[in-house]
Amino acid sequence: MDEPMRRGGRPRRSSAEVLADAAAELFLEQGYARTTVDQIAVRAGVSRATFFNYFTAKSDVLWLDLDAAVASLPELLAASTEPSAVRAVEEALLAAARAHDPERVPWAIAQAEVMGIGPELVASVATRVTAQHATVAAFVAGRTGDHPAALWPQTVSGAMLGAAGAAFGVWVADGVAREPLVHYVAAALSPVAAGLDEV
Repeated sequence: MDEPMRRGGRPRRSSAEVLADAAAELFLEQGYARTTVDQIAVRAGVSRATFFNYFTAKSDVLWLDLDAAVASLPELLAASTEPSAVRAVEEALLAAARAHDPERVPWAIAQAEVMGIGPELVASVATRVTAQHATVAAFVAGRTGDHPAALWPQTVSGAMLGAAGAAFGVWVADGVAREPLVHYVAAALSPVAAGLDEV
């Protein structure tokens, strides 16, 4: 169901977005380690239980936008009619980048040093990267008849997600001068996909 529209034509922010923004404010003010879930809930004007309706851990609020961007990846891959598995992965990653709200920049990357985000951030990133890698490798394996742990599915997944991840990092770092995310992802994926598709 679509979010209700404001008079300016923009959808209202979801409760998850309100919580993520409240958390980012607190992380910037007092640091990640000193901020509690209860404080985030109070700042957002919701209950602690509401927080856990949307997030399983405090670190999850850092990745709301990235999680949303890649949530459709399995569906995009499954629906692809592109004969080349490499090009199908490229198309799916571009579609995910295209759907990302340009105004939602992950604070965890943009302000990590100021927020004092440490090992928990690294662990939460690793969990997400591992899940994405497994999804792409399984898709490629399904197309080629290989096992997902075989060299080719692992290579395609690692190379394509690595390029997309690098593009995402540069997009964040470019600040107010940044162009749409899909431009960065397309520029990063194009030579990688071309090289892999020739193999």
